[in-house]
Amino acid sequence: MKKIAFGLSAVALSIAASTGHAGEVEVLHWWTSGGEAAAINVLKEEMVDAGHTWKDFAVAGGGGESAMTVLKSRAIAGNPPSAAQIKGPTIQEWGDLGFLTNLDDVAKASQWDQVLPRVVSDTMKYDGHYVAAPVNVHRVNWMWANPEVFRKSGASIPTSWEQFIVEAKKIKAAGFTPLAHGGQAWQDATLFEAIALSKGSKFYRDAFIDLTEDTLRSKDMVNVFDTFKQMREFVDPGFSGRDWNIATSMVINGDAAIQIMGDWAKGEFTAAGKKAGIDYVCFPAPGTSDAFTFNIDSLAMFQVDGKEKQAAQKDLARLILEPKFQETFNLNKGSIPTRLNMPRDKFDTCAHSAMDSFLASSATGNLVPSMAHGMAVNSMVQGAIFDVVTNFFNDESMTSEEAVDKLARAIKASM
Repeated sequence: MKKIAFGLSAVALSIAASTGHAGEVEVLHWWTSGGEAAAINVLKEEMVDAGHTWKDFAVAGGGGESAMTVLKSRAIAGNPPSAAQIKGPTIQEWGDLGFLTNLDDVAKASQWDQVLPRVVSDTMKYDGHYVAAPVNVHRVNWMWANPEVFRKSGASIPTSWEQFIVEAKKIKAAGFTPLAHGGQAWQDATLFEAIALSKGSKFYRDAFIDLTEDTLRSKDMVNVFDTFKQMREFVDPGFSGRDWNIATSMVINGDAAIQIMGDWAKGEFTAAGKKAGIDYVCFPAPGTSDAFTFNIDSLAMFQVDGKEKQAAQKDLARLILEPKFQETFNLNKGSIPTRLNMPRDKFDTCAHSAMDSFLASSATGNLVPSMAHGMAVNSMVQGAIFDVVTNFFNDESMTSEEAVDKLARAIKASM
């Protein structure tokens, strides 16, 4: 196993104003929707204000698969960007390969260990050292709903998946799409894990963190697949291949009632000028009110040559954790800050709910990493789960029992 390079000089800590040299940062990310683009532009502006040059390297694709393909080709060619949007176990994989640089000096100066929750700081480290900077915490198990569609349909907001099916039939009969969904593997997995989470945090942990075969083959897992397949009845015919933000716009425009999606969806409502509690409402996904599946977006820093580039890279890491950026970015993105004890006055009711749930679930053991968003398992296991889940959703002939067997076998083969 290769170790991280720790040889950057102290000069790299200095910002452009003190060194007298502007540096360039090239940032690879997939924040390309309206709300996401507004959020990342905040960081770009702060870097430019600090005297640096920002080279944007945006690769569209909500799940990041395309961006990771590009990153691998760049890294193999010996030309990685300064920073890349990487998260969860994938940070460890890049650390193992020896590509990441050490940020401990920045972290110590800015007291990251004190201002970050432990679950966040641990995720940002490789071999005990900071290699990435967290920009936000997303709650994945959200349900976004258009209250006007519910009123017109005579339906109620569901609190269980059994009730979801009952209410969705009313919505469909009224001429609306009950579930706004995009037929992409990561979106299928997002819906699937929300259903699985309704079986309880222990079930979720056993299945998607510990990968326990008995749980993967259990009757509860068969039931999860049963419910998941029933969702096909409630999506529209054009769902295949749809981007997540287009699905969100269906709820915004009143064409659909519900979307099961992380709180980056709120960034789209905000960008469209919609108000929480008035134009849309947010609730935990059915049956998951006491749990919180998290997705932590972060920028991992790659080894780059040149003191100016290194200084700019350090500045980038520092600015990400500054309160000003944390507030402005997350207001645009729909997520909540990674920093503890941030002022809440500018955040809406959905964000307040997420902040409360994040703290409460971390105390009760119901705070769990999102499998669908690269936080729970490595990329090989995640890919195996994605394949089974999305194939099942699109194959009318596959039974839930067959899917459970395929899932257990696929995960075992990828470990």
